[in-house]
Amino acid sequence: MSDAKTAIDYAHKNRERFTNELSEFIKIESISTDDEYKTQVEKAAEWAAEHLRQIGIENVKLMPTGGHPVVYGDWLNAKRPDAPTVLIYGHYDVQPVDPIELWETSPFEATIQGDYLFARGSSDMKGQVMATLNAVESVMKTGDFPVNLKFLLEGEEEIGSMNMGNFLPKHKDLFKADFCLNPDAGAISADEPTITFGLRGLAYFELHVYGPPRDLHSGLFGGTVHNPAQALAELIAGMHDENGTVTLPGFYDAVRPVTEQEREATAKLPTTPESYLQQTGVPALWGEKEYTPALRTGARPTLEINGLLSGWTGAGSKTVLPAKAMAKISCRLVPDQDPAEVQKQLMKYVEEHAPKTITWEVKSLHDSPWAITDINTNGVRAMAAAMETVWGTPPLYRREGGSIGVVAMLQNICGVESGLVGGGLPDDNVHSPNERMHLPTWHKNMDAFIHFFFNMK
Repeated sequence: MSDAKTAIDYAHKNRERFTNELSEFIKIESISTDDEYKTQVEKAAEWAAEHLRQIGIENVKLMPTGGHPVVYGDWLNAKRPDAPTVLIYGHYDVQPVDPIELWETSPFEATIQGDYLFARGSSDMKGQVMATLNAVESVMKTGDFPVNLKFLLEGEEEIGSMNMGNFLPKHKDLFKADFCLNPDAGAISADEPTITFGLRGLAYFELHVYGPPRDLHSGLFGGTVHNPAQALAELIAGMHDENGTVTLPGFYDAVRPVTEQEREATAKLPTTPESYLQQTGVPALWGEKEYTPALRTGARPTLEINGLLSGWTGAGSKTVLPAKAMAKISCRLVPDQDPAEVQKQLMKYVEEHAPKTITWEVKSLHDSPWAITDINTNGVRAMAAAMETVWGTPPLYRREGGSIGVVAMLQNICGVESGLVGGGLPDDNVHSPNERMHLPTWHKNMDAFIHFFFNMK
C-alpha cells in the first residue's frame, strides 16, 4: 500500500473530526475589517497556531506585522536531501456578516444541510485552510513526510493584506520556498478541478472635477457655466473607443502578449459567451472583439468606472449646477503593467482632454501587482497530476480576473511562485449572506493535496 494511499485512508477515517475542528475554527468571529473584533482575530491566530503544533509542525509562532499577526510554522525534516520546500499560504480572517437579516442560519455556527456546510468563512477561507492542514496531518501521522513545509497564515487578506508589503521584505529569507500551495482560489465547478495560474493587478483612482466654488442655480447659470458632472461624464466616456479598447495613451505598451499555450488552455474553459450572459443577466456582452470573454476577464487589462458622485442625489428635485464631480476608477492590470505608469497615463489622458472650463485632480487610492505562474513548473505539474488522480479528469487552467496581493508579493519579494487551487465554487456566496462550502469537494481537495505532496520533486 502506497504512502499516499495510507494517508488518504487516514483522512477518510477522520472526516467527522475534521468537520468538528473546522466548526470550532468557524466559531471565532475573526472579522478583520472591524476593530471591534480585534481580539477575535487574535484568537483565531492563536487557534491556528495551536492546531499547527498539534499536527506536528515545529517552530510555530505569531509574528507581529503592525496589524493582525502572521502565523508561522515549519517542518524541515524531509529525509530526502534534495526534497523541495512547499510554502502553504492561507488567511484566518473573514468578511463581515451584514446584512445579518438575510442569513438563514447563524453565521458563526457551522450548519450542515445536505452536501453543504453553511457559515461565514466556510469557503473563504477557513475551510480551505483546514483542508490543507488536514492533508498535512494525514501524511504526518502515517509515515515520513516527502517534502519540507513552511506556513504563512495571515489575518489581513480581507483588508488587502495591508501590512504584508512591509512585513515580507523583513522576513523574505524565512518564507523562501520552491513553491507555494495557495488554496485561496476555487474551481469552476465541483466536477472540474481548476488551477489558477495568473491574477490581474489593480490600480485604483479617484478623478475629481471642479467648477464653481459652490453649487449654483441651474436656471441662472446653466448654459454659461460648464457643469462639472457633464465634463466628467465626457472625460470618462472617452476612456474607451467603440471596440471597448482603453484609450489612455500608452496603456497597452507594456502588456505581455497572450501565449499560444494560454490561448489553448483558456479555450478549454466552459466559460462561453452564453455562460457569461447567463451569469450576469445582461442583454449582450461588450468588449474587445478580438478576444474571447474568458481572455478579456483574465488576460487583458481593463478600466472600469466603479462609482460616480455629483450634485443633488436625494429624493425629489433640486435644480443645482454642481460645484464638483467625482468618479472612482479601477484598472485591472496584466503582465507587465506598472500601476505608477498607469497613473501617469490616466493623468496624460485628462491633460489632453479636459476642457479649460474646469480644474481636475487624480488621486491614487490603492494598487496591487499582477502575478503569473509558469504552468510548466514542478509545483503546478504535481498539483495537476494530483487532481487528475482524484477527479479522474485533467484540471482546467485559467487566469483569474481578480487580485490577491500576497501572491504577487511572494513572487516579487521572496521569489516564490504560487499554485492557486481550492474547493471554493462559484455559488458559495463568499462575502455574502449564507456563505457555504461543498463538502464532497472539500474532501476531494484533501485527497488531492495528499497526492500533491507525494508528487512534488
